[in-house]
Amino acid sequence: MITTHILDTTLGKPARDVPISLEQQVGDGWKRVGEGRTDDDGRLKTLTPPGPVAPGVWRLRFETKHYFASTGTKGFYPYVEIVFEIVDGAAHYHVPLLLNPWGYSTYRGS
Repeated sequence: MITTHILDTTLGKPARDVPISLEQQVGDGWKRVGEGRTDDDGRLKTLTPPGPVAPGVWRLRFETKHYFASTGTKGFYPYVEIVFEIVDGAAHYHVPLLLNPWGYSTYRGS
């Protein structure tokens, strides 16, 4: 299972209504596996069905320009892509994004 959430570190609040897509690398290309928008708590738990996912390389794309426009903020990054590798498909992979108009960071959460 792959989940995510976004925290706006400038406002100290979850980033709501951010469009996110999830893709799996297939050969030299990418296959879209899931998409959605963050909820009022900045979370998106429905990118994959509960249960195992295929090992391999995955990519989350966060449409941050949409979020910054909704808050009246001028952001530097129109989108953020996080590419990560899954080895144990039975594990839960939570990939948070800490975001502000001039930077971002990420980590493997729990």
